[in-house]
Amino acid sequence: MESSGTMSGPLVGMMITSSRPLDHHDLYQNQNNNNNSKRKCGSDVGHVVLRLLCMFTSLAALSFMVTASQSNSVSIYGFQFPIHSKWSFSHSFEFLVGISAAVAAHSLLQLLISASRLLRNSPVIPSRNHAWLIFAGDQVFAYAMISAGSAASGVTNLNRTGIRHTALPNFCKYLHSFCDHVAISIAFTFFSCILLAMSAVQDVIWLSKN
Repeated sequence: MESSGTMSGPLVGMMITSSRPLDHHDLYQNQNNNNNSKRKCGSDVGHVVLRLLCMFTSLAALSFMVTASQSNSVSIYGFQFPIHSKWSFSHSFEFLVGISAAVAAHSLLQLLISASRLLRNSPVIPSRNHAWLIFAGDQVFAYAMISAGSAASGVTNLNRTGIRHTALPNFCKYLHSFCDHVAISIAFTFFSCILLAMSAVQDVIWLSKN
């Protein structure tokens, strides 16, 4: 009997075709696809984390401001005068409370949308229109937080230094708890602004790549 060194037939041809090893181009393409999916997943998680931090900082700014209230007495020319300070006595502080509440609501809404899409393994930013929308919202709220924080800082600085050439003293010396609450609220306000700016930068990066 003679043994043949070759095999032929349709089944053998299918086996040879299906067992063809991947070339370098296929391996490189698969590796790029895996890297792109990892980068997209990391970017989506970054969006969610930023929204969570922004919601926390804006709520902290809101909480510290609305709890800023204190009563005491101050001595002017030897006379004792009762003083009472509350956040609602200043339009700047009221503005900060309103903007902080709006930013917290905006961050919570975006957090719920992003988290639900992430859990469904869907892109956090589904389209360019959605990216432009949240970019515009982040920009508007970031500038509003800067404005609110700056206005509140001016009033707080006046409370700490008093008014020169008058008998009005440093009110924070007598209302230290009130001033501390306001200062912490302003700090969280500016931190929220930074987080909103970072989120806007992420939106720009996404738009530039898609």
